[in-house]
This record gives sequence, C-alpha cells and structure tokens, in this order.
Amino acid sequence: MGTKNLSEKSGKDDEKNNAGETLRSPLQDPKEVDDKKPADDTEPAANTEGEPDDKKMEQEISAEVEPDSPPLCLEKALEDVDQFLLKPQHNAEENEDASLEIPKFMEKFLDLVEEKIKKYDTGEDKPKWSGVPEEDTALLVSVGRISKLLKLLTDQSKSSSSSSSEENNQGKDSLVNRISVIQQRAMTYLEEEFRLLLEDSRISNNSDPVVHDSKGKQIEQDHSAQPDSELAGSEMDKFPGYSDDVVLNLNKIAKEMISGGYETECCQIYIILRRNAFEESLQKLGLEKISMDEVQKMHWETLERDIATWISTFKQSEPLFSSERKLAESVFADYPSLSMSLFSNLARGVAIQLLNFAEGVAMTKRSAEKLFKFLDMYETLHDIIPRMDELFPEECANELRTETNLVKSRLGESAICIFCDLENSIKSDTGKTPVPGGAVHPLTRYTMNYLKYACEYKDTLEQVFKTHSKIERADSTSRPHDEGESYNADSSNNNRDENQSPFSAQLTRVMELLDSNLEGKAKVYKDVALSSIFMMNNGRYILQKIKGSPEIHSLMGDTWNRKRSSDLRQYHTNYKRETWNKLLGCLSHEGLTHGGKVVKPVLKERFKNFNTMFEEIHKTQSTWVVSDEQLQSELRVSISAVVIPAYRAFMGRFSQYLDPGRQSEKYIKFQPEDIETYVDELFDGTPATSMARRKT
Repeated sequence: MGTKNLSEKSGKDDEKNNAGETLRSPLQDPKEVDDKKPADDTEPAANTEGEPDDKKMEQEISAEVEPDSPPLCLEKALEDVDQFLLKPQHNAEENEDASLEIPKFMEKFLDLVEEKIKKYDTGEDKPKWSGVPEEDTALLVSVGRISKLLKLLTDQSKSSSSSSSEENNQGKDSLVNRISVIQQRAMTYLEEEFRLLLEDSRISNNSDPVVHDSKGKQIEQDHSAQPDSELAGSEMDKFPGYSDDVVLNLNKIAKEMISGGYETECCQIYIILRRNAFEESLQKLGLEKISMDEVQKMHWETLERDIATWISTFKQSEPLFSSERKLAESVFADYPSLSMSLFSNLARGVAIQLLNFAEGVAMTKRSAEKLFKFLDMYETLHDIIPRMDELFPEECANELRTETNLVKSRLGESAICIFCDLENSIKSDTGKTPVPGGAVHPLTRYTMNYLKYACEYKDTLEQVFKTHSKIERADSTSRPHDEGESYNADSSNNNRDENQSPFSAQLTRVMELLDSNLEGKAKVYKDVALSSIFMMNNGRYILQKIKGSPEIHSLMGDTWNRKRSSDLRQYHTNYKRETWNKLLGCLSHEGLTHGGKVVKPVLKERFKNFNTMFEEIHKTQSTWVVSDEQLQSELRVSISAVVIPAYRAFMGRFSQYLDPGRQSEKYIKFQPEDIETYVDELFDGTPATSMARRKT
C-alpha cells in the first residue's frame, strides 16, 4: 500500500515536543533540525568550522528534548505503534506512491516485545499462562501489533514505487525480517500454550471434584476472572472438561494466532486434540475402534456384546456432541464460520465412525437371532435423526442425516430379510419324523417364541415394513399369491382386511404357512387320534402365545383367534370320535338280547372287548403328551364325561347276568371309579403301571 512521506508530519510532532508537549516519537527530521539553526549559521558547508557547529547544534537540540522524555515503556510504545498504524491509511488515500518512513521508536518497541516473549518462553521460572492476567493481555496485545505491523510493512513493500531509495528498501526489508522472526517466535509460544491449555486443563479438570446437577450437567463454579465481553452470557460450566477461564484464554490465543496468519496451525492443534479427547470419551463408555471388515469377521456372541455397547455409547454421545459444539463456538467466537467448520470436521469423523460400525453389522451374514439387535440399532438411529439439527450445523446435519438414513435403511432392509427368512425356514422344514406323543413341534415353539419377541418391536417393525415394503415383497421367496400354494381352505387370506399393514400381513402369512406345515406333519402319524392330539397341542400352544402377547393379538385380530379356537374344538371332537366313540361301541345294547333275553356269550364278549380296548388305550395314550395343563384337564374331563356314565349304566344293567364270583371278576375288571383313575393317567408322556398289578 502506497503511503505519503511522514517527514512533514514528524516535524510538526517534534515542534510540539520542543514546546514541552508529550513526546510521541523520538524520530527527528533533518529538515526540521536545519530550520531551527540560528540565522548566522547558514554559511556554506565549506566553512571548516561548520561540521563541529552542526554536531553542537544536534547535541543542544537533543539536550532540549530528551531530558523531559520518560523512558519508552511497552504501554507507551504500543500507543505509538497504534498511531503509526493509523497514519498510512490516511496518507495512502492522498498518495499511493508515498514512501513509508519507519520511526526510530520501532526498534525499541521490538526490543521490548522480544524481551517479553523471552520472559515467557525461556528459563525454568517462565510464568504459566494466566498466572498474571494483565501480563498475558499485554503479551497478546503486543503480538497483535506485531502481526499488524508485519502485514502493513509487507503490503507497503510490495506496493512501494520504484522511486524509493535502495537504502530505504533495504532498511524496510531488514525491519520486516526482524518483525517476522519475532512473530514466528511469539506464535510458536502461543501455539504451545494453546496445546497445553487444551491438554493439561482437561487432565486437571478430570481430577478435580466436579459438582453436577440432577441431569448430570456440571454446575457452574465461581472464578476470579470475569468472562470477556465477547463470551459474555456463555455457560462455561457445560464445556467438556474446561473451566470458563481456560476457554476464555483459548479464545484469546486463537484470535491472535488466526489474525496473525497462523490459522492452520491453530486449527490443526485444536482438531487433533479434541478428536483424541472425544475418542477417549467414547472409549471410556466402552466403544472400541473396529473397522467394517473386522465387524464382518467377528463371532456373533462377541458382536452382540459390541452392539449393546454401541447402542449405549450412541445414546450417550448426544451430550458430548452438544458440549463439543459449544466449546468450538466459544474458543473461535470471533470466527463463527471457522468454529462451525472445525466442529463439523470433528463431529463428522466421530459420527461416521459410529455409523460405519452399524453399517458393518448390517452387512454381516443374516441369521434369525440377529433380528432383535438389528432392530435395537434401527431404533437408536431413528431416534437420533430428528435431533440432528440441534446437535450439528446445518450443512453437517444434512450430510450426517443422509448417512444415518442410509445406514438405518440398510439395517431395516436386513431386518426385513431376516424376518421374511422365517417364511422360508418354515417352508423348508419338511421333516417326516413325527414328534413322540404328539407333543408341540419344535418348529411351532421356535416360530411362536420368535414372533413373540419380534412383536415386542411391533411399532418398529411396522415402521420398517411400511418404509421398505417393496424390498420385503422382492426378497420373500414364499408367497401364496405368488406361487399359488394351497393354504387352509378357511385361510383368513379370503377375509383379510385390505387396510392391513404390511407387517400385519406378513405376520398373517407366517401363521398360515405354519398351520399348513403342521397339518402336513400331522398326517405323518398313523394313528388319526394322535394326529388330532398333535394338532390340538400345537394349536393350543399358538393360541396361548398369542393371548400372552398383546402385540401379536392386536396384529392377528379377534377374528383370527376365534377361528383358531374353533379349529381346536374340531380337533378335540375328531380325537374323541376316533378313540372313545369306538370304545363306547363295546357298550352298545344292540345284539345283546334275543327274544327278550340277554345273550350271555355276547355280553361276555362285550365286557371282554371293552376291557381289552380300554387297557390298550390306557397303555398307548398314557405315553402321549399334552403339556398344556388346561388342555390336559379338559381332555380328561371330556373323556370321563363320555365314558364313565355310559360304562356305569351298562354295568348296572347287565352285570347281574354274569355269575357272581370268578365269572363276574373275569369280565368286569373295572369299576366306574377305576375308569376315572385310569383316565387321569392319560397324556403324561410316560408308560403307565400295569393295570393287572394295580388291580391286585
């Protein structure tokens, strides 16, 4: 920047100084000295006594000024520097080609600044930062003036005219070099102090007792230093491990480093240390750095534990992000765009680390047991998205929201694929080995327990299937409407509500496919009665699980439940028809009489057949299994209600036609009470004790 020659202005200042006014600059212009010579001293320079006279005159003028001038202190030098910094701006408007004259006090000012920096930067007894706030302020002010001087002189040197003397340019270059060296040393010191404040205060704060409020936030404590006006109103107590004084000093140092051209160094220190600190905080919460490749190679048991830790860490990271943003905004309060850039850089790195883990999990090989952890992670990401605008700057929030939605979608897609695999696992279970005793099939237990736990995530699964229904339809390989499979004739497909949610429809398909599979397995049993017991056992188990889960019950609906209850009653009827109706045939009156008389051989055969059949039923069906106590009781009561009255009536009417004694004992082996006892031994799943031994 071009400036006007300051000799004229400097001369006026000297006149004021000679008149006894405050000295602004010790620089004397040679012209002014000549103007003040006596008239008789204007002889040509050829006079041999002229040179001594000139020296004498300079000494007289110097003696006139300097005794009244106080020693130049840093405070006074700073005032002079401020005046100097202001002048070129005005002169530049008048004459861009003016040469900038450097006042003599500049060297003294630089000496004072060097001395101050040396005091801070060297020696075992160098003062710690913020030991004497006034001294710290003076140093920062001095460094600020050094930076301004360097910029001014550098710009002026570039724009000065070619008419400037070589000697003048060399002097300026020398001065610029010296100021540059001083600034570099000062910035090196400030850089180190900035780093130490970021490191040491965090460590010391961790060891100091900290008081928190009911929400876990640190309660503000009193400090001797008052907040700077630029930070007034800020709540320093919420910074991540830093007191308000430390944040204030960080702000001041950052301001001087950035204004002095050391923005890169300042920002590098800040981002590295704060990223390390943030990662340490995450590690204290239990989160380890794991790459996506490592995630996919981990055993599920280990990964399952890491997922639980990830969920906990992600939820606890919200206040960390919030306090970190506040710290950046306060340390770089004078540079809002820079503070947002630094925080965004930090937040993005940490958030992407968390998201990469979730994405790695979503990419692992699918298996049924992973569904619930996938849904837990999905819920965690779903909950954080609406709060991103509060946690991150707009641009960063938009970017992270996009990344989070992408990872959430992948988790959702994987969850749907896993759930839809349940259809395929049911369909592929084509085993022909019957379950002993007609008990509940393992497939039924697995499917219903899986659905029970899955439906605890009902709202999340509804959201997942609603959002990714197209993916769900494309992924599933077993659909009755796609493959034309024949389900139950009474399938609720025919009456399905058109407004049924995608997840509810999926659940209904699973239940229908399970019913169809069980009917196929029931046909494996050669005993039709046992196949009915099998269907009763599995049907009751399904209903009980649905009744015990309000989520499944609400999804399946009352109509479906009534239909399944009706099916159970039908299986019960089929069982009684196949077993006990045949037994009751032995007690039929038809053919027992001829010509009004009881035919004894036929009667004896009827009692004999009843005994044999009942013993066989008891022997066989005591090994059958009905694990549901209510169903077991219902069956026993139902059997007794059918058999005992009929047997009692038959025996009461026809036992008299048998000869008392051995003949009666031979053909009437059971009393009605015995029948009830033996019926109560059915469906225990263990062979019964021999009836003959019990009778004796």
